[in-house]
Amino acid sequence: MSFALRSRLLALLAALAVTAGLAACGSSAGGTSNSSGSKAPVAVLYAGSLVDLMEKQVSPTFKSATGYSVNGFSGGSSALATQITGKVRRGDVFISASPKVTDTLLGAANDSWVSFYATFATSGLVLGYSSHSKFAADLTSKPWYDVITEQGFRIGTTDPATDPKGKLAAQALGDTATAKNLPALKAISSDTKNVFPEETLVGRLQSGQLDAGFFYASEAKAGNIATVPLTGVDLKASYTISILKGAPNEKGAEAFVAYLLGTAGKAAMTKDGFSLVSPAKLTGSGVPASLQSLFAD
Repeated sequence: MSFALRSRLLALLAALAVTAGLAACGSSAGGTSNSSGSKAPVAVLYAGSLVDLMEKQVSPTFKSATGYSVNGFSGGSSALATQITGKVRRGDVFISASPKVTDTLLGAANDSWVSFYATFATSGLVLGYSSHSKFAADLTSKPWYDVITEQGFRIGTTDPATDPKGKLAAQALGDTATAKNLPALKAISSDTKNVFPEETLVGRLQSGQLDAGFFYASEAKAGNIATVPLTGVDLKASYTISILKGAPNEKGAEAFVAYLLGTAGKAAMTKDGFSLVSPAKLTGSGVPASLQSLFAD
């Protein structure tokens, strides 16, 4: 091999080594930046009832304020928790519609998937209905529990095994069936034909596939869905937020929690009809220093 050729090969190898080193540096900062110097997205796993809040309000404004984009994935809270513990899905932040679900991830007994969580908002369970439904007039003039048992009424709920809202809906039906002696309500709660994924339920109602469905007041307001109260029932979602163990983008996760629980996040939630828990209620320990002021008395 000539001296000139050997020199060119050595120069090429040196250049490759420098490029590899720069790439490694770009990906070594806890997942907070990439080789182009931009901030890595924050992976947020969240309850399906938060789709409107997350996609239309929080995610765009969070990016504008911090430079972090959001890679969101929605689903039933219980199903998401199962995917987390089964290592099927990885994320930075988990937002649940039930503290009981988040408790299944908390502490050493649960492999410390989360060390703390904050309960930050609530939203009551209501019956949302289509104003174009032939049963709309009945829903505004008769008890809800009588109307939904009428012949041909199409009602939607979510799976109680995977989603807290489905569980609350089943409780509302079961408790009312007992109180009013209406066995037909219990039959509705156990009919799998009424069960749909949480993230599609709003769309099914709006497209006319359903006459009514069980929703949280906040998602009904965001979707401009008419509602009637579930008289005799007082059930609600309680939303929690936590940072997951081994979060690839821990700094981004902290920034997201701070944003959602801060002034801008609270304004967005108030606009969508959530009832705020202020200050957010802390459960567990190990809150990062950057977030501790959020829970100060």
